[in-house]
Amino acid sequence: MSKEKTSSNSNLHKANRAKKDEFYTQLIDIEKELKHYKEQFRDKVVYCNCDDPFESNFFKYFASNFNVLGLKKLIATSYKPSPIANTQLGLFGDDKKLSKSKGRPKTTANKFIINEASDFDGDGAFDLHDIAEQLKANKNNEWAPLKGDGDFKSPESIELLKQADIVVTNPPFSLFREYVAQLVEYDKKFLILGQQGAVIYKEFIPLIKENKVWLGHDNGGTKWFQVPMDYDIPTESRKKNVDGVKYFSMGSVNWYTNLEVARRHNDLVLYKKYNPKEYFKYDNYDGINVNRYIDIPMDYEGVMGVPITFLNYHNPDQFEIIGLDRYTGKNGDKDFTINGKMLFRRILIKNKRPQK
Repeated sequence: MSKEKTSSNSNLHKANRAKKDEFYTQLIDIEKELKHYKEQFRDKVVYCNCDDPFESNFFKYFASNFNVLGLKKLIATSYKPSPIANTQLGLFGDDKKLSKSKGRPKTTANKFIINEASDFDGDGAFDLHDIAEQLKANKNNEWAPLKGDGDFKSPESIELLKQADIVVTNPPFSLFREYVAQLVEYDKKFLILGQQGAVIYKEFIPLIKENKVWLGHDNGGTKWFQVPMDYDIPTESRKKNVDGVKYFSMGSVNWYTNLEVARRHNDLVLYKKYNPKEYFKYDNYDGINVNRYIDIPMDYEGVMGVPITFLNYHNPDQFEIIGLDRYTGKNGDKDFTINGKMLFRRILIKNKRPQK
C-alpha cells in the first residue's frame, strides 16, 4: 500500500472517530455543575481544549462569566473538522455580515485567547457580542487558526496546556484514558465529563485509589448531548430532535475532577451491622459482597466489594479504596464470583473507622 493511501485511510479513520466523539454539552448541564466551584476559578487560566469556540457551551459559559469568576485568561481550541460547525452557539449572534466578514471556515481548527471581557459596544451590558467585537478589533483578545488539526496531543495544544491552571471540557470519550493521562502528566487541575464506566478502566482506577481523581456533583442520570444530524443512533429512547437539532443520550455520565468538592468530606451514615448470613463472601477473594452502598456494615473490618455508584459518596477520610475486583484477585485478572455466579463490577474498600 502506498504512503499516500495509508495516510488517506488514517485521516479517514481519524475523522470518523472525531465525528463519533462530537458531543456538545448543553449549557444547563455546565451551569448546574460549575456553580459549585466558582471561587476556585478566581485568577486562574482556564483551558477548554476540546471545544470549538464557535460551537462550545463551555466557551460560552466562561466567556460570559469571565469577570464574575475573576478569570485571568480563557483559552479554547477546536479540532478539525467540526461536523456541526456554525450550527450551535453562533458566536457572532445574528450578525451574518460580521460572521461572513470574519470568514470562519468549517475546516479550520481555531484557538481563542480571552484576556479581557468588557462592555465593548457600550450598550451597558456584557455578552458574547462584546467578545466578538473585541476579537474583531484585536483588542487584548486573540482569535487565530491553528497550524495543525487541534488534537489535544498536538505540540500546539500541549504548549497551551502548559499555560493553563484548570482544564474544563467534554473530552473525546473514545480517548478518555489518554486524555486523563495527559492531564496527570502535566499536573493540571481539571473538571471533565466522562462515561460512568470509566471508573473501571484499568488505567483509571489507580488514580481514584491514590486520591488523584474523584467525582464531581451532578453524576449519573440522563444528559443529552448535541450531535451531527447524520449521527446514527439506533436506540429510539436515546435520541430526540428539538427545533431541528439532534440530541443523543449516552446513559450515565459523570463529572471527574481533582478540584475541591466539599461533600466528599461528609461521612456516609452507616446503620447496618455485619451478619454473615446476609453478606456473602466471594469464592475467589477474601472479602464480602455489599449490593448497595447504603448496606455497608458499620462494624466490618475486612475488605468489602461495593457497586461503582459508591464513588458518589466516597469520603477518603472514612474509607480506603483497595482497587477494582477484576484487577485485585490473587489468581490474576478474573471476575469475582459467589457460588459460581459472576457479579457486576465492584469497587473494593475498607472502613478506616469500623464501629465496635
